[in-house]
Amino acid sequence: MAQDSQVTVVMVPFLAQGHLGQLLHLSRLISSYNIPVHYVSTTTHIRQASSRHQGWDLAAHPNIHVHEFPIPPFHCPAPNPNAQTKYPSQLQPAFEASIHLRDPVARLFTSLSNTFRRVVIIHDFLMGSVVQDFVSLPNVESYIFQSTNAFFFSSYYWDLAGKPGSPDDNVFQQLPSFEGCFTPESMAHGEKQQICVKNSSGELYNTSRSIEGHYFDLLQKFQPDKKQWAIGPFNPVDIFEKPDQQRHECLQWLDNQASNSVIYVSFGTTTSLTDEQIHAIAVGLENGGQKFIWVLRDADKGDIFGGDVRKSELPMGYEDRILETGQGMIVRGWAPQLEILAHASTGGFMSHCGWNSCLESLTMGVPMATWPMHSDQPRNAVLISKVLKVGIVVKEWTPGHDLVESFYIENAVKKLISSTEGHEMRKRAADLRNAIKKSVAQGGVSRLELDSFIDHIMRLN
Repeated sequence: MAQDSQVTVVMVPFLAQGHLGQLLHLSRLISSYNIPVHYVSTTTHIRQASSRHQGWDLAAHPNIHVHEFPIPPFHCPAPNPNAQTKYPSQLQPAFEASIHLRDPVARLFTSLSNTFRRVVIIHDFLMGSVVQDFVSLPNVESYIFQSTNAFFFSSYYWDLAGKPGSPDDNVFQQLPSFEGCFTPESMAHGEKQQICVKNSSGELYNTSRSIEGHYFDLLQKFQPDKKQWAIGPFNPVDIFEKPDQQRHECLQWLDNQASNSVIYVSFGTTTSLTDEQIHAIAVGLENGGQKFIWVLRDADKGDIFGGDVRKSELPMGYEDRILETGQGMIVRGWAPQLEILAHASTGGFMSHCGWNSCLESLTMGVPMATWPMHSDQPRNAVLISKVLKVGIVVKEWTPGHDLVESFYIENAVKKLISSTEGHEMRKRAADLRNAIKKSVAQGGVSRLELDSFIDHIMRLN
């Protein structure tokens, strides 16, 4: 659907990998309507987003304009695997430093407002303070990007409303509390943003009514005065195979495995595990007897390109042994997650349940072994395992992060890959994948919601 260029969009993502990637994917979707998109961040985080980008060719989208703004240096400590909470407190200095984007971003708004009939800001909720100056410009409006799902937010507003009786009582009453999910500093940062987003014109969600229609309706009942659109998934639903020389070595290893036989293990970019926990995972995966790819890397630092990175130690001879027997592969660096999940040999995903990972897994029809660490992840795990029923629980959420013994990991791997229960979950996951694909196709529910949002921002009045 072609549009004129009287309207432009500015994307302002939060300075963490899961957020940077989601809004880069959304930039592709909006630019496909012939609307110029300006994606802005710090110099460091633009480099990070570009180096980890996957699923489509950014260079093939000339309507996406990337702006990198230098900000004063900020010091982030190394990730602490022994911290009381798994929330990535080492990134907090970077989050606080984002306020230095306020002035250059405001200048960009002013410049664009002199050129376009309307400037539309799409910003992460946690960047409200960065974009707050838009209110001084009459032809600029902002929309909040909520980086998690409708289930999480509808349950959150249900909590705030005093837990009223509803058909969802059975699920909502069993939800984990937020104890241990955040640090006091992160909560304070969120409260600051709340003050700055009062003038927003609506909210965008990276979810689809095809999987969360009921909870999106419930969310809208809790917030009847807000314009809201469920336009996900932002990530591509079809991954096209690259030439061999451009493919990651783990994909070539997957080529030699049987269909649905491999479990992919990754705990995202913000979780650091203790040496003891890593050892237990290693033993559990090996004893589980299933094929696996394990992305074993420390959590991100504020600047992923600077300084030493902790290399987690495995049991003596472990890595050589699993390679020699063909049971598994350890990936120490960045892994092409979308391509791994899309591969026919991948039959399960052991995950921290960040919403990005959950939605990518659902998009590719891969059931999960849930192991939440912090933030929205405990409630995302409930959505995956108890509502959508495409997940096996490795570890129920507990704020204390006690050691998960190897036999729990072994049992989860066996159940997900080689049991009747796991097979049934794969069938349900495949059905959800098909529903999601239909939702983003012409006439599908997510595509219609995106069309509706585009029509809204292109309106003449």
